[in-house]
Amino acid sequence: MTASKLIPHHSVVIVGGGQAGLSVSHFLQAQGVEHQVFEKHRAMHVWHTQRWDNFCLVTPNWQCALPGHAYSGPEPHGFMKKDEILRYLDGFRQAVQAPLREGVAVESVQPLADGGFLVRSSEGDCVAQQVVVASGGYHQPVIPRLAERLPAHIAQIHSAQYRNAAQLPAGKVLVVGSGQSGAQIAEDLHLAGREVVLAVGDAPRCARFYRGRDVVDWLADMGYYEMPVGQHPLREGVRDNTNHYVTGRDGGRDIDLRRFAKEGMQLHGALQALDGDTLRFAPRLREVLDQADRIYNGINASIDKYIAAQAIDAPPGSVYEPVWQPHEEREALSLQDSGIGSVIWCIGFAPDFRWLDAPVFNGRGQPVHERGVTRVPGLYFIGLPWLHTWGSGRFSGVARDAAFVAECIARHINPAVQRERRVA
Repeated sequence: MTASKLIPHHSVVIVGGGQAGLSVSHFLQAQGVEHQVFEKHRAMHVWHTQRWDNFCLVTPNWQCALPGHAYSGPEPHGFMKKDEILRYLDGFRQAVQAPLREGVAVESVQPLADGGFLVRSSEGDCVAQQVVVASGGYHQPVIPRLAERLPAHIAQIHSAQYRNAAQLPAGKVLVVGSGQSGAQIAEDLHLAGREVVLAVGDAPRCARFYRGRDVVDWLADMGYYEMPVGQHPLREGVRDNTNHYVTGRDGGRDIDLRRFAKEGMQLHGALQALDGDTLRFAPRLREVLDQADRIYNGINASIDKYIAAQAIDAPPGSVYEPVWQPHEEREALSLQDSGIGSVIWCIGFAPDFRWLDAPVFNGRGQPVHERGVTRVPGLYFIGLPWLHTWGSGRFSGVARDAAFVAECIARHINPAVQRERRVA
C-alpha cells in the first residue's frame, strides 16, 4: 500500500465457510470473541457442488457430531445420502448463525510487522489480529499431463465433476484411481450397467461389517479415533495416507474390486503413460490387490484381538479369501480397440495456499502445524486430515479441533485494539 489509510479491524478472520470454519465460529461466539467468516462461494460449497447423485457417507451417522448439532435422526447406524447430508449441514449453518460473508474471496493474507495480518479480499481490505484457515486442503483437482494427449472425442472429467452415469457419452468408462472416490464411482457406474475399466492404485480397503458390528463401531471402542497424530505409528506421515475404500450405499457394504472383476469390470494396475494410442499400466495389479486384502484382514485381526482381550461375546471371525485373481498383468490397452469413450480422473486434489504469504509451509506446499497451531503467532489451520486425530477432517472430530483452536485464539485476543487500524 503506497498511502496510509484506515481500514476495518477484526479480532479474528476465518477463511472458509464449510463445517470447519463454522465450527470455529460456534466456539468463538460462545467465548464472546468478535470475528468474521469469509466464504468465496456459499457455505458448504463443496458439499453442494462436488458430490455425485448417489453419494453417501462412508462413516455411520452417529459420527456426525458437529458442535451443538449432533445427528438426531432415526438411523444412527445408517449412512446419510447426499440430500440428507445437505439438510444436516444447512441445519448446522442455521444453528451457528455465524457472521458469514458469502461470495467474498480472500485474495491474500500476510503478517504485519507489528502483529496481526493484512487480509485482502474481493470486498476490500481489513486487518485481523488472528486468522484461521478453514478452506481445507483439497483445492486443485489433480489431472496428469498425459490427459492433454488423449483424443478429443474422449470426454474427460475429474471426480469432483461426476454426477451420474448418464452424463457420460457411450462407450467404456476408464476410472483412474481406486481411493474412496474412485472405488465408489466405479461401483456407481458398474451398478448402472456401464462397462468400466479401473486403473487400480495403492489404496487400502476395510470391511464394512465384521463380527456382528460396523467396523467403525469396533474401532471407536478400541480408541483408534482418539489417537492423536503424534501417537500414530506413522506420525505426521499418516496425513499422506490414502483413505480405505468402503461404502455406506444401500445400508453399507464392502467394496471388493475382485468381485467387480468377476462381474465384468476390467482391472489394470496404476496408469503410467500414454504411448500414441496405447495406455500403459504398472504391472502390479496382483500386488496391490493382495496388499489391500492384507490390510483388510489385518484390521479384522486387530478386532479379533480386542474381542478376545475383552471377552466379548461376538459371532466368529473370518479371513477374506480372494474371489478372483488376475491371470496376467494387463500392461497395455489400445484406446481405439478398447472402445473407451470417457475418462474420470479420481487421483485426488492438491493444496493451493498461494494466497497465504506466511512461512508455514513444507516443500510440498502443505502447512506445518501442531494441532492446527502454526509457528506464526495468530495463524491457525482447521479441517485438515489428521490435523490432530483421524476425525479432524470429518464430521466426527472437527468440533474438538475447533474448540482447541478457539481456546488458543481467546487466550491471545487483545480487547484494547481499535476497530480500525492505520496501515501503510
